[in-house]
Amino acid sequence: MSIKRVIISGGGTGGHIYPAISIANAMKEIDPSLEFLFVGAEGKMEMEKVPKAGFKIIGLPIVGIQRTQVWKNIFFPFKLAKSLFLSAKILKDFKPDVAVGVGGYASGPLLLAARFLGIPYFIQEQNSFAGITNKALASKAEHIFVAYPGMERFFPAQKITLSGNPVRKDLLESVGKREQAAAHFHLDPAVKTILIIGGSQGARTINQGIMAGLDRLREAGVQVIWQTGIAFESTAKKAAEGISSAYVSAFIYEMDLAYAMADLVISRAGASSVSEICLLGKASILVPLPSAAEDHQTENAKSLVSQNAAILVRDTEVKEQLISKALKAIQSDVSTLEKNSLRLAKPNAAHEIAQSILHA
Repeated sequence: MSIKRVIISGGGTGGHIYPAISIANAMKEIDPSLEFLFVGAEGKMEMEKVPKAGFKIIGLPIVGIQRTQVWKNIFFPFKLAKSLFLSAKILKDFKPDVAVGVGGYASGPLLLAARFLGIPYFIQEQNSFAGITNKALASKAEHIFVAYPGMERFFPAQKITLSGNPVRKDLLESVGKREQAAAHFHLDPAVKTILIIGGSQGARTINQGIMAGLDRLREAGVQVIWQTGIAFESTAKKAAEGISSAYVSAFIYEMDLAYAMADLVISRAGASSVSEICLLGKASILVPLPSAAEDHQTENAKSLVSQNAAILVRDTEVKEQLISKALKAIQSDVSTLEKNSLRLAKPNAAHEIAQSILHA
C-alpha cells in the first residue's frame, strides 16, 4: 500500500507514549514526506508529551475501565460512544492511509472506528500480558508487533512479529557519560550509584522503602538518584536533607545521564522501563505494580527473572527486602545481570516496526 498519512493512537502512560513517538520518528526517517496525527486521551500525559516531540495530537474523552471502584464505570458507555463518534470524524477529516495503535485508552475507539471505515491498522503490544484493547482488536489487524515471546496465547500466531519495544533514541547516547552525569547530579563518579525510577507518576511503595532505607544506603557508601514523582517529591527531599549522596527530583528529564550513572536500577516493571533497562544492559531490581491491568507488570518482571536478567521484589516485600537486596546486589558482581539483560534487548525495534508498516 502507498502510505502518505499515518494516524497513531494510544497513551495514558509513558509506557504507551514513548513507543508511539519512537515509531513515528522512525517512519519519518524512512520517509520525511509522511504526515502524522496522534490521537490520545484528554487530560493524559500524551497531550503534553506528543506536541513536545513535534507532532499534532487530538484528545478523546475516553477513560479506562475501573476494576476496583466499579461504580465509576457508569459514564464509561457514554464516553466510549462519544469517542467512537469523534474518532470516525477525525479519520474522515484526516484521511489516513494506515492507523497504528499502541494500547491505552484512546487506542480502542480509534482502531474500532478505523475497522468500521475499512482503514488498515497495526497493533504494537508492549507487555508480556496483552491489554484488553489490543486483544479485542487483534483479529482484524494487519499485523501485531510484540516485545515478548509466547504471545500466541493472545493473538493470531501468523500476525505476530517479535520486534521488541521501541525506546527513546537519546538513551543510547548514555554510554561514556558517567563523568558528565556525576557533574549534573552533583555526585561522585567513582561511587556505586542506585537509580530509583517509579515511572512517570512515581511509585509510592518504592518511595517509602527508599525513604526508610536512606540511612542504610548512606552508611554503606552508596549514592542514589531518586525520581519520586510529583506527589512524593517534598517528602523525599525532606528525608534526604543533608545527605549529599542523594539526588532527589520529581521527574528526571536527562534519563541518558541518569542511566549513565546507574550501577543498579530499582524500577516498576512497566514495558518501557524494562525495555530501556535491557537496551542499556543494566542490572535491576523490578517491583511490579500490583494494580496494573491483568498484573502484566509481574509477567514482564518474570520474563527477565527467568533469564537471570533481573531481581524481583514484590510490592508487599518492599519494606522487608528492597534495601537488603539492593545493597547485596550493588556490593557484588552484577555483570551476569547486565549481560543477560543486554542479551534480551532489541535496539532496532522502532525501525523494524516502521519498515514493516511502510512496506506492508
